[in-house]
Amino acid sequence: MKKRKEKLDKDLAQLEEMGVTQYNRTDPDAKLMVKPAHNLMAYNSQIAVDKKYKFIVATDVSSGKDVDQLHNMATKTKEITGRDNLVIVADTGYYSPKELKKCADDTLEVIVPSVNRSQAQKDKGKFTRDAFVYDSTTDTYTCPNQQTMVRSSSMYKNEKVLYGYRGSSAMCKECSLRENCIPSNTSYKRIFRWEHEALVEQHLKKMETDEAKKLVKQRGSIVEHPFGTIKQTLGWSHFLVRGKEKVSGENALIMFTYNFKRMLNLIGITLFRKLIIAIKEGRIDDIREEIMAYIARLSLIWMNFMLESWKSLFPRKNLIFLGFFT
Repeated sequence: MKKRKEKLDKDLAQLEEMGVTQYNRTDPDAKLMVKPAHNLMAYNSQIAVDKKYKFIVATDVSSGKDVDQLHNMATKTKEITGRDNLVIVADTGYYSPKELKKCADDTLEVIVPSVNRSQAQKDKGKFTRDAFVYDSTTDTYTCPNQQTMVRSSSMYKNEKVLYGYRGSSAMCKECSLRENCIPSNTSYKRIFRWEHEALVEQHLKKMETDEAKKLVKQRGSIVEHPFGTIKQTLGWSHFLVRGKEKVSGENALIMFTYNFKRMLNLIGITLFRKLIIAIKEGRIDDIREEIMAYIARLSLIWMNFMLESWKSLFPRKNLIFLGFFT
């Protein structure tokens, strides 16, 4: 027991000396990944998938959480596609006010649901932050009891400038809604506002639109499907090498394989051979229209097949969406 404690103290001292909270001697680049089923030192494979043809247009490898990968993946996608009118859709794991600011600075439009951390407070009957209304003209907040909270301080935390707003002790002491707002041993209510909070508020307002909700709903079937195909069809479930540089190379090969199979499924081997010759001879534009026409024709055949399948499964009178399909 003594030796174990001495080793633990030595390891903790080494971590402190290195200025980190975790370190993997086998693979120093890997970071702890916390999942419902397991906790392990690992890497995350990041991908961006286009909506129309379901190709993986950008990929990267990261360690730890996805929260700081939104701007990175959005930038890579823009560079690879060469398009300025992209709309990047991600899940709540990518939500970060700092990442939203980076994307806004580079004119990257993103659709990312926010993380709801206030439901537990609401369930307890407590006021959440959205119950306090900010007025940009007076730079003040109005609390649920219609009292004014003024800016009283500022601080720098987690690489962000935060402004503090508070009510007076007398105001909060006599408030009839006090028990729903602050603990009994707290003198007054205080709220912190990020210097770029207006950008976050604008984003949250956009996320309430029907279009944003529609895109978020579509995201799962588009971007999660390649991972399922890669794991189940290609048989890839984990990286075989160590170190971020090697893992990035393995990840790139896996994504290339997926795209290659996807392309063959879309255009077929005959048209693929013609495409290779066109690339070799430098006349890719000559075959572009033929490829587009083939894919469009293939999509029509697939849609008709799905329609006939529905007709065979259900009587005509039960085909609620018959008019839509035809």
